[in-house]
Amino acid sequence: MGFSDEASAGAYARTGKLSHTTELQLRALRDQGQRSVTLLIAAVSGQTATAKSAITSLGGKVVYSEDSIDYLRVVVDTGQVEKVAALGSVRFIDLDEVLPLPDPRPDGAAALIPQAPPSAATPRANPYMPTQDTGAAQFVTANPTFDGRKVTIGILDSGVTLDHPSLRTTSTGEAKIVDWVTYTDPFTDDDPTWINMSAQVSGANVTFNGVSYKAPYAGAFRIGVFNERDARLGGEVQSDVNRDGNPSGSSGLFAVLWDPATNVVWVDTNQNRSFADEKAMTDYRVNRDVGYFGTDNPATAVAERMPFVVQTDGKNKVVNIGIVSGAHGSHVAGITAANAMFGGQMSGAAPGAKIVSVRVCLFITGCTAHAMIEGMIYAAKQANVDVINMSVGGLPSLNDGNTARAELYNRLIERYKVQMFLSAGNSGPGLNTVGDPSVASKVVSVGAYVSKASHLANYGVITQFDHNVHYFSSRGPREDGGFKPEILAAGNAISTTPMWQPGGGLAAVVPPGYSLFNGTSMAAPQAAGAAALLISAAKQVGVQYQPAQLRQAMLSSASLITEANADFTRVPITWQGNGLMNTGVAWNLLKTNIKTSEFSASVPVNTVLSGFLAQPGIGVGIYDREGVTVGSPYTRTYTLVRTQGLRPRSRTTSTGSAMSLRLHRLGRSTCR
Repeated sequence: MGFSDEASAGAYARTGKLSHTTELQLRALRDQGQRSVTLLIAAVSGQTATAKSAITSLGGKVVYSEDSIDYLRVVVDTGQVEKVAALGSVRFIDLDEVLPLPDPRPDGAAALIPQAPPSAATPRANPYMPTQDTGAAQFVTANPTFDGRKVTIGILDSGVTLDHPSLRTTSTGEAKIVDWVTYTDPFTDDDPTWINMSAQVSGANVTFNGVSYKAPYAGAFRIGVFNERDARLGGEVQSDVNRDGNPSGSSGLFAVLWDPATNVVWVDTNQNRSFADEKAMTDYRVNRDVGYFGTDNPATAVAERMPFVVQTDGKNKVVNIGIVSGAHGSHVAGITAANAMFGGQMSGAAPGAKIVSVRVCLFITGCTAHAMIEGMIYAAKQANVDVINMSVGGLPSLNDGNTARAELYNRLIERYKVQMFLSAGNSGPGLNTVGDPSVASKVVSVGAYVSKASHLANYGVITQFDHNVHYFSSRGPREDGGFKPEILAAGNAISTTPMWQPGGGLAAVVPPGYSLFNGTSMAAPQAAGAAALLISAAKQVGVQYQPAQLRQAMLSSASLITEANADFTRVPITWQGNGLMNTGVAWNLLKTNIKTSEFSASVPVNTVLSGFLAQPGIGVGIYDREGVTVGSPYTRTYTLVRTQGLRPRSRTTSTGSAMSLRLHRLGRSTCR
């Protein structure tokens, strides 16, 4: 074993590689008698092979690895976790978990003022899909070709529906959804859309589980069965993919046939025990094959059918039936890039952009942590997307960004030059409620803004202020004082949802295929879509758009919500970060090929949990919830060290005396 992987006598001492949240989770699992756990590991750079060998020698099993960012998913004995943490080749460890997908459906709490619904006559700038709040609508109007064309957005979520007119083509008539994959695990996740295809049959007529089927031709095949009645397909799908209501006497079984030699799949969608009349399909990215369960009745508004794709895995002998696990991902995708909603000018932020759909969520629980990491790897490495949106997360007990997932997201951004936009969370309005993984340092964490116009159009309420932050939007800072969330974007929208679901509005009645959702889940795709516009413009003009440049352009140009409150007493910096994004001003900065620098910061932090930080009591921003008396002056000294940039490394120490001292934008401090 390598020099760095010799287990020491202190193997069971706290290493700092297990986050506080992970330690609590591990303790609970041991109390429950769980014998093995799945670990998500960020290895030390370049030491993935060493870590694999060491973990294997401890009896662990490596399930998945990606050397380019030094990531491992492993299964180990519960009693061996601390020994794994003691390995010198291991940087951070998280326990795999299922993160809940937020419920974005708004509830009315007071009498509403009814509003007219959007229609084909609704203009590009409108309060229903408020892309004008970030300046995206105005930017496209002024620059029609900078509408997202030449850009691909990765959507990691519950899957993007394939049956919505506004998600079929871009503004230039190209296919909108160019790839569709599922990244849950075929064996360890509760996902019945993965079909075991280990059984082999041959001939023009084949028999499986006592049932005879007509094959499309005489050949050698693999065969399995998809069961729509599986309880794990509950939730919004309601264990009914063909939308027939599961009448008594009907079968919920759909046979699946696969020819590995040609990589073609047939699904017996009409359940007539014949594949000869079914569509031959392969992985969506190849031919963009789409099949349907059920038959639509054109006389009804809701579609009585559900689209699906197939995904093959020759190594594991499984096939995935790719269906959305809910409306969330389709709504998010529409905000980023829907084209010609309601048949008119109303669109998402970047109607010219293409979409890669990566489903990382299950049907009745949430989204698995390993799927969120491995789906990110696929989007960044294999699918070559330009920007990624993920509106999923949770609030750990210590949201300081020192986790395996946060480290791996930072590495993906740097390695594959793709910027991620993540929802800040809906755990507000309390201080320090910003969620993981948006707390990752190089991820842009987005809070939820709402205008007076959108309050009226979407909620039927007249509010006092022109600009505000949604009550639920998570607030900063991180536990170590890190500056999160960094930016605001509209956190409410009427956007695209599957056509097999009824419409959902509040102040306005909208048809199937559209719903009003709210949350930071809706804010992140507004920012991601606006970023797609900037990248679209940069590609066409020949401007640099590295992630650090994109972040600096967007964050430095954002507009703080102040109105008459210049001291931010109504909307503090911890609520809004750098403020509301402004696409046009961000472009003015980006097109100068801006030079970026990075700093590390160090300052004492005093909270109940600050002793659990990576360096106990030390953070990256001033955050004192203990040891401070309101109205009394105090002093905090912070140190900045330039870690990346054109200038030589330098060190600066500043001292401020006030009730609070905050680092606002890079290179600037403010006392008050």
